[in-house]
Amino acid sequence: MNGIICVNKPQDFTSFDVVAKLRGILQMKRLGHGGTLDPMATGVLPVFVGNATKACDIMPDSTKSYRAGFRLGTVSDTQDIWGECREVSDRPVSENDILSIIPQFTGRIMQLPPMYSAVQVNGQRLYDLARKGIEVERTSREIEVAELTLSDYCAEKREGFLSILCSKGTYIRTIISDIGDALGCGGIMTSLVRTSSGGFTLDDCFTFEEIQAARDEDRLEELVLPIERVFRKLPKLKLGEAQTRMYRNGVKLDLERVYGIRSDADCYAVFGYDGGFIGTALTDRENGLLRVGKNLG
Repeated sequence: MNGIICVNKPQDFTSFDVVAKLRGILQMKRLGHGGTLDPMATGVLPVFVGNATKACDIMPDSTKSYRAGFRLGTVSDTQDIWGECREVSDRPVSENDILSIIPQFTGRIMQLPPMYSAVQVNGQRLYDLARKGIEVERTSREIEVAELTLSDYCAEKREGFLSILCSKGTYIRTIISDIGDALGCGGIMTSLVRTSSGGFTLDDCFTFEEIQAARDEDRLEELVLPIERVFRKLPKLKLGEAQTRMYRNGVKLDLERVYGIRSDADCYAVFGYDGGFIGTALTDRENGLLRVGKNLG
């Protein structure tokens, strides 16, 4: 079995826990996930099965979307409701106050990774240091927030939800914390649902129970999405029979002899002569070659 099973990750499971659970259900060892989710978060977690695991680290669409609950007036060490409360403020905040500063947190912005994160500094995970009460200097990183919208805000409780479309590596709780700082009252995340990841949505996802039932009823294949779904935004190339053999053997192809090469594209989804998806390819225009990107066939 090769392809992708999208899991609706339950709360209190790490992404590794999800993979371990699926190994038991599917009775397969060769699994990997696309995009880590914190234990408290729920939602879309693509799990790559069989040969598809080769594509875990080359998903061309790295955008993700979230629906995040927040509460203003509180600061915690983890920037969310599950951490230790450090400060409390009774400063009132209106909906217009939030809307007026949202533009500051959209587009390409710099974000300082939180101490409770998997980012490594000098070979050590920040969360390991944070648990020991150690705070170290971190370097801000550029992220992109394509969309940031406010909904269901209650000024009395100072609670609401944010819908966020962002790049890989964005910390949602840090966005909320930074918004709280900008408002002068602090803020923490109270819930997080990943609604899409790499082009997959909640509609593509299944629970553990649904996956288990499909296995028991011998219909797991119905849940498996084809690996080419990951690369559907890339332009397609279909190779001839001889070219397919060469590609599978890692041989570079003459660009002029490959039908479908475009002047505005450098990465392609490659299909063999029989129509099956076999991987990705990159153009080397300087040398007039088509190189194997990732051979999945």
